[in-house]
Amino acid sequence: MSQLALLSGFAGLLSAAAIFGFFYAWVCSTMWGLDTVSSRVAIEAMQAMNASVRNAVFGPVFFGTGPILLLTALLAWMSAGRSAAVVFALAGVIYIAGGMMLTMIANVPMNETLATVDLSLGSEQLDQIWSQYSPDWQFWNQVRAAFCGVVVLLSGWGLVLMARVSV
Repeated sequence: MSQLALLSGFAGLLSAAAIFGFFYAWVCSTMWGLDTVSSRVAIEAMQAMNASVRNAVFGPVFFGTGPILLLTALLAWMSAGRSAAVVFALAGVIYIAGGMMLTMIANVPMNETLATVDLSLGSEQLDQIWSQYSPDWQFWNQVRAAFCGVVVLLSGWGLVLMARVSV
């Protein structure tokens, strides 16, 4: 197995783990915390977090994980690591569909709608908006977190398969 394929495999695992951890943190703390405060505070905080997430730290991991995994699949395929190549390709496709595209189709539109909410609305209106937003957003976040967890497992498995070819 080529050193470049192994390096790419480790980069793919690290990137997949980073995005899984990001989504997982929303599952087990962030959204639960926001659900305990007033809707006005929750909406304001979510608006701020959504505005700040488009940055040079998040972007490469969010947009780069799929391509890194697919590159690893190609490099593994060229290095005679056919099994590892299939596993990394599967990880890349699952991430692109279940992590990145799901985010763009489900969570981002909800975030964009929430971004337009006028915080001067009355408490009842804000309560209604948050009570409609939070459960749906959390559901889709849990789905994408689960997909990304599978991607981490597949990336680790791909590395094990690569190591077996290298020995």
